[in-house]
Amino acid sequence: MPHLWVRSEQRANEERVGLTPQGAAKLRAAGFDVTVEQSTQRSLPIADYAAQGCTIATEFSWIDAPDDEIIFGLKELPDDGTPLRHRHIMFGHAYKGQPAGQDLLQRFKAGGGTLLDLEYLTDADGRRVAAFGYWAGYAGAAVSLMCWLAQQNGNVAGPVTTYKSANHLLMALQQDLMALGTERPTALIIGALGRVGSGAADLCAAMGVATTRWDMAETASGGPFPEVLAHDIFLNCILARPGTPVFVPASAKVAVRKLSVIGDIACDPDSDFSPIKVYDRTTTWDAPALRVHDQPPLDVTAIDNLPSMLPAESSEDFAEQLLPHLLALETDADGVWGRARDWFTRATT
Repeated sequence: MPHLWVRSEQRANEERVGLTPQGAAKLRAAGFDVTVEQSTQRSLPIADYAAQGCTIATEFSWIDAPDDEIIFGLKELPDDGTPLRHRHIMFGHAYKGQPAGQDLLQRFKAGGGTLLDLEYLTDADGRRVAAFGYWAGYAGAAVSLMCWLAQQNGNVAGPVTTYKSANHLLMALQQDLMALGTERPTALIIGALGRVGSGAADLCAAMGVATTRWDMAETASGGPFPEVLAHDIFLNCILARPGTPVFVPASAKVAVRKLSVIGDIACDPDSDFSPIKVYDRTTTWDAPALRVHDQPPLDVTAIDNLPSMLPAESSEDFAEQLLPHLLALETDADGVWGRARDWFTRATT
């Protein structure tokens, strides 16, 4: 009988979860045992999981779980170097040469465990079966707009926080825009036809931000792309891969430009394939904007858990997409889960 152990997230500002109480009930009905750790920050209450018959465990106790349990989380594990002996379902960020990812893979090799990376759960055509992309785009566009608003007042954007719902976020942004007057920025979205881009476009439309929407056809030339510099805000919504063109070269800092905010929603600055060459590290909830040039200002925002700004909606959306595949976890060895395992095998041999 498969046993799924939903761990608590140890990262600050991470209120999401990949399994709802309703999903847990369906797993249990299908023969799964489900353990859910207590959490000091998860957006969904532990009592709702207990009501569905889940076993409740102490926060961060997964490390002592039996070897055959499947540990399910979203973001990174504690960086303590301990060998990893379980099967882990999570976002590993380990297959594009990221330094922290290489350390993670070494821990799996040392412990004999396996990483089933959520980013690499794909169907037979290579499309991801579950993603937070829409809400990442929505929140990423919102933070980029916050950065632009701060610039209009001669500042760098201050801390960001979670919101009870998308409507609460929209109301807060609308108040700040109204205080500014009628001025609105322009934005260019690359990757506009994907999940991330559609979320970014919807936020911009709700805020009255005029957008230019590009996808693969518009970037097929390989660049350069002077149009990026001609907009106030650039939103990068594509997953970097080998062959991805550079959208913002290092020279953009000193180029003649209207561009003042880059929202790198894909947020992969450590990758060799990153199309944004003016920065080299992620930003944080406490300091969402990295100023990479002063006059005229150019800020980059690149928060790598953006959907957690809207934890309830993003968790429910992602969990609904993923649940059919969790139900097939032990029977789809040559499908979605087999392909994820193959990625791990290639990365560790």
